[in-house]
Amino acid sequence: MQRISITERDDWKTQAEALGFGFHTMYGAAYWDETACYRFSLQQIEDDIEDPSGEIEKMCFQVVERAIASEEIMTKLAIPEGFRDYVRNSWLNRERNLYGRLDLSYGGNGPAKLLEYNADTPTSLYESAAFQWLWLEQAMERGIVPAGCDQYNSIHERLIEAFGNFGIAGRLHLASCRDTPEDEGTVRYIEECAVQAGLETAFLHMEDIGIDADGHFTDLDDMGIGTLFKLYPWEWIMTEDFGHSVPESGVTFIEPAWKAILANKGLLPLLWEMFEGHPNLLPAYFADDPRAGDLQGGHVRKPLFSREGGNIEMVRPGEAPLTVDGPYGREGFIIQALHPLPVFEGNHTVIGSWLVASQPCGIGIREDDSPITKDSSRFLPHVIRD
Repeated sequence: MQRISITERDDWKTQAEALGFGFHTMYGAAYWDETACYRFSLQQIEDDIEDPSGEIEKMCFQVVERAIASEEIMTKLAIPEGFRDYVRNSWLNRERNLYGRLDLSYGGNGPAKLLEYNADTPTSLYESAAFQWLWLEQAMERGIVPAGCDQYNSIHERLIEAFGNFGIAGRLHLASCRDTPEDEGTVRYIEECAVQAGLETAFLHMEDIGIDADGHFTDLDDMGIGTLFKLYPWEWIMTEDFGHSVPESGVTFIEPAWKAILANKGLLPLLWEMFEGHPNLLPAYFADDPRAGDLQGGHVRKPLFSREGGNIEMVRPGEAPLTVDGPYGREGFIIQALHPLPVFEGNHTVIGSWLVASQPCGIGIREDDSPITKDSSRFLPHVIRD
């Protein structure tokens, strides 16, 4: 694994705008960054990222099986009592899931370590699935990277295939919050994949979903919503007035409610408890577990619910703690052993390993000047070349 400085395409911003990738720049700085790319060998991809991602997903399913049978675990995960049967039944009814992203620490040597699982509302999807593939094709055509390079990336094709297998009858509604360009861009891309799978679709904002007299969800045209893809976290839905209508709404949700178990940072101590010593896992405990105090070499304190690094605290031996502000933490925390991200030319690099219908199918790479990945962290493309 190498970080290689390369030349930008001089027209990439124009192309991004034309394709609807409007969030390529955030906070006045580049989010999409093609001044460098990461190079992997095929063996690194297959043995160190793809295979472990599939194995981690299978272990996660065992966690779900255990969690739905345990009120104690549901309580630790802060899943409201009124939603526990709903979450349980979504798993027992084998409701299909669409996608997720495992965040891994991997620098080219040794096993990749799971940092967390963005199982419910992961973003950076469009740039992973489509825009970096376009970059690869053009970069080879223009001599920016050698001809014959490949990329670990079948995300787009897998999304289309997955939508075709859902068996959705009628219209698929897709929703994100208003005034969230990255979220809306992600959902618009997912809608495009659904259309390519032959589905009838309708986009709307979460704020525009209505509830009729019978408790059914409706869109702005008062049409009933039968299947809804929502880029909106289950932990928010479960605590809002709107959410009280969900269990009886008759709506099929993508992602299904059982994904709330995997999107919770409490997944990490549950995985460690069940598979202690697994090479792709880090020691992790709920914050009130006395064993958390025995972790050596530093640790990271994470809220059960946190996004884009919010309220993360990193404790490093001999250095001042690093913290990121945010609104999270009232539900509780977990403590995970510190495993610093690899650093390439001063950039702290995290690999997002994508799964579609629970099958590993691609990666996206983020890097930051800080050891904690945030919403401002840059996205860089990658190539496979032995």
